[in-house]
Amino acid sequence: MTPLRAPLARYAERLHRAAGDTHHVASPLGAWLLLALTGPTATGDARAALADALGADPDDAAAEARALLAAPHPMVAAATALWERTPAAELAAWRAALPEDTERGALPDQAALDAWARERTGGLIERFPVDVAPETLLLLASALATRVSWADPFDTAPATELGAGSAWSGRLSQVLRTPSFGHRCWVSATGRAGDVVVHAVPAGTGDDGAGMLVVSVAAAPEVPAADVLAAAQELASAAAFAPDAVPGHRSLFDLPLGETPLWALREEPTRTYAADGREERATAVLPCWSAQSRHDLTAPGFGFDAAARALGELLGLTGPEFDAAQSAVARFGRYGFEAAAVTAFGRATALPPEGVARIAELRFGHPYAVVAVTTDPAGGPWHALPVYSAWVADPEELPADEAG
Repeated sequence: MTPLRAPLARYAERLHRAAGDTHHVASPLGAWLLLALTGPTATGDARAALADALGADPDDAAAEARALLAAPHPMVAAATALWERTPAAELAAWRAALPEDTERGALPDQAALDAWARERTGGLIERFPVDVAPETLLLLASALATRVSWADPFDTAPATELGAGSAWSGRLSQVLRTPSFGHRCWVSATGRAGDVVVHAVPAGTGDDGAGMLVVSVAAAPEVPAADVLAAAQELASAAAFAPDAVPGHRSLFDLPLGETPLWALREEPTRTYAADGREERATAVLPCWSAQSRHDLTAPGFGFDAAARALGELLGLTGPEFDAAQSAVARFGRYGFEAAAVTAFGRATALPPEGVARIAELRFGHPYAVVAVTTDPAGGPWHALPVYSAWVADPEELPADEAG
């Protein structure tokens, strides 16, 4: 099991809980990495607060962060930078322990910081998330960016397929439908969100097998966003660890026939090789979406206040002022997925026997969670890490050039 899975899930819950049930996207990993890099500077109460935020010993977290950044995943462009107004001798040991590829230099102006954000995210993020001020002593930043294409693009469907009870079905004209192969769809039982519908689509798999798995999870409309996101984190990591598995799988034969906000389930005669003569099939319909968010990370639960105190103590400063924020963007469409985040701290022939099939169309017709995890069959440090996650509450129309 990836050592970072539990700490990242915990940090993700804090970040998404603060964002609430508004339409948003974030990279808990991006924020966690940045916080981890400051960990070794801390002592006393600041170290205890950092350990709580990181969910790990600060030195261990820093080592994990350095390992990830030393060998970036092929599907995630990663960069870090440290800029200082005047390099302080008191920070020499911390500075030397940062990842070798961390960019270093004099504190740039705002235009240069914005340019850095654009360059490191392939233009996905236009503006650096914090402002440089005359009193800014240093800025530590991380950037993560992903652009991947589905191996098997979606088909399209009328938005009415989202179900008569979906407010989105009347607002949109076309949505996405899973193709006949290449995507996984199932119903899962979860502890936090009850029965949920799950769609998982792989993307960008390279010659070494490394890629990304984007997992969408919808629960009953009344389930709180925080619980759906937490369930999505668990299901995404589990699905990445076992590419052919369906974590928490519920048989369609255990579910009632008919329509619910999550599925339309019917039964029809078929011919099947299934040993018990019962076959299950599932497809999914879900909307295109994009999101752009900025997250203020200055609240105590995110740990950057403790990081600021730790650096301040090294510099002989009391109650140092600081800023910490993340800008994140993502787009999920017919042909692929792209996302980026900049975090700154400044701080699947003869007739078989007859049987029966249950056929479900899973509906993502109300707000739901999405988690994108990296995959690496070799079991490297990036395997099954949730890199981006989102709460989809404001879907978009299928672009005209993707319709048909």
